[in-house]
Amino acid sequence: MQAMPDRTPELRLARALVETVVTVADDFDADLHLGRVSQLCAELLDALAAGVMYTDAEDAVRIATSRRGEALARELLEAQHLGGPCIDCFGTGKPVGPVLLASRDAGARWPEFAARATARGVDVAFAVALRARGRVFGVLNVFAAERRPPGAPGAPGADGDGGPAPQDSAQESALGLAQALADAAAAGLHNQRAYAECRVLSRQLQAALSSRIRIEQAKGILAERWQTGTDAAFGAMRRYARRERLIMDTVAGMVLQGTLDDTTLRDGHAPPA
Repeated sequence: MQAMPDRTPELRLARALVETVVTVADDFDADLHLGRVSQLCAELLDALAAGVMYTDAEDAVRIATSRRGEALARELLEAQHLGGPCIDCFGTGKPVGPVLLASRDAGARWPEFAARATARGVDVAFAVALRARGRVFGVLNVFAAERRPPGAPGAPGADGDGGPAPQDSAQESALGLAQALADAAAAGLHNQRAYAECRVLSRQLQAALSSRIRIEQAKGILAERWQTGTDAAFGAMRRYARRERLIMDTVAGMVLQGTLDDTTLRDGHAPPA
């Protein structure tokens, strides 16, 4: 019998994608979720660190990082305020890298970021967009050590001119895996925000319906008590609301609770016969 191939990496990736895209919950926390996405990426790629720079529902820029190399990821994401793969990717929505940070090209393109990253032992960085429905929600940035032997083609220090790291199959696979996680994370964020908007709309509609029901009940109570039409009862409630600068729902609640006496409500106006 032929042995089945080891599918452990594929299973890990499949589980990671499922975990990444499941976001529809009332207690969803974007920072925790994207921190988990970053951690999964760092683990699957065996990177030094990973992190996500994203905009929240109020368009404020936020950072979430992997537990692996947490301080490193936060430092290098924050260091990109003057430029870096994350900022470039966010602006275009297209992948950036992998880039050898010791290269002249990287030093000229992102001097502060490249110097700080290489000083912290990061040789290669790349970034992929969290993009869904034509919108870029954020960027997943990966920081890694180059595992080529010193002096080998493409290794840091092998030449001073190379910018992008050679696109061998391993690097293409790493970029593809990170993009898959970023795509799933973007879909998850889109779904969560759509769900949150629906929840807000649902609560607003429910509040409006409940208010309307209370007003109708209060009109009925007054009409029966005063032996008059509901229009007259509604008119009295509306005049009182305007006079006291209250909303109609508040006045209706006072009528239902019995805290508003007829004389005060009528304001000296006798109900029509």
